[in-house]
Amino acid sequence: MEFLKRCRAEISLDSIRYNAQQYKKFLGPKTELLCVVKANCYGHSDKIIVPFLEKELGVSWFAVANLTEAVRLREEGIKGNILILGMTPCEYADELVKYDIIQACTELSYAEDLCRCETSGRVRLHCAIDTGMTRIGLTGTPEENAEQLLAISKLEGVKLEGIFTHYACADTPDEESCAYTAMQTGRIKETARLAREKGVELSQVHFLNSAGGIHHYDSESTLARLGIILYGLYPDADTPLPFVPEPVMTFVGMISQVKTIMPGTSVSYGRTFSAQKEMKLATVCVGYADGYPRALSNKGEVLINGHRCRITGRVCMDQFMCDVTDAGEVKPGDEAVLIGRQGSEQITADDIAKLTGTIGYEIVCGISQRVPRVCASQTF
Repeated sequence: MEFLKRCRAEISLDSIRYNAQQYKKFLGPKTELLCVVKANCYGHSDKIIVPFLEKELGVSWFAVANLTEAVRLREEGIKGNILILGMTPCEYADELVKYDIIQACTELSYAEDLCRCETSGRVRLHCAIDTGMTRIGLTGTPEENAEQLLAISKLEGVKLEGIFTHYACADTPDEESCAYTAMQTGRIKETARLAREKGVELSQVHFLNSAGGIHHYDSESTLARLGIILYGLYPDADTPLPFVPEPVMTFVGMISQVKTIMPGTSVSYGRTFSAQKEMKLATVCVGYADGYPRALSNKGEVLINGHRCRITGRVCMDQFMCDVTDAGEVKPGDEAVLIGRQGSEQITADDIAKLTGTIGYEIVCGISQRVPRVCASQTF
């Protein structure tokens, strides 16, 4: 039985609905949502979110990182198209066919290797085109890439259905970044045009990501890969969006003990904090093994009784202490909000990211699997 009182991550499906609906307002009728649900929905829970996207919101396209994630969705009953954005070793080609998974193809030789494997059918492919991200995909000119796409389309063991690329800086509004994004768009559109002239059938050509769908929408992108905005975070924390996404996750920890300490008392490992006055401390049942960053030691804050309470001393593996001197009556069993809203105060994953020198994506993805994910509507 999951121990929900120690800590939990509450997932708001209402926020998922709101973020998806707001985002779709920026897309034309020819562009469908492809929801990026890799990494357990960026740490939020694919088990909770993906069935809701498919059954309640009518989403029929999903993107994951690997075969394990794809198979898990199928075993959970997901019927829509599933695209693996990462690498699948060729020896698992028949698994791709068995579970009807679309595989990202990075080059002609990979497609040829898939064809050498014994399968019960043809492997569905979307070929990646490297237009400037320099991560995966065909790296030639549009003409050269079109020739490779033609060669892939003629292979008997695979079925080339589409192509895609990924923007490097669509979330950045400066002139140089916008020009680079426009260049990337131009390259994949030209590749698609030339490939079609050669007789390659492409049912899907997609290049929009979360930021791209809002800042650089192009109706020739048949899919828009909605990722971080779906979960209520910003692609770039310093770049506003035309709507305020609603954070989907609230991360809560239980208070196990409250104590009063005197001036000169040190707190936690390494004695990095020493009380300058009489203080009231609360111990919270969350630590870095739960994905709460140790880098928040002596500078992070949590919400208790609607007050911001500063972390004192180092964050431990399973617990940390915070100053609740001015938080009113606090007792064991009360809750601390680590990410989320309480009263008029809010702490976001992006807030934590700024304190720890990273991005909000890493914060939510890093919350460990021992933290139970539950629907926010569930009562405790």
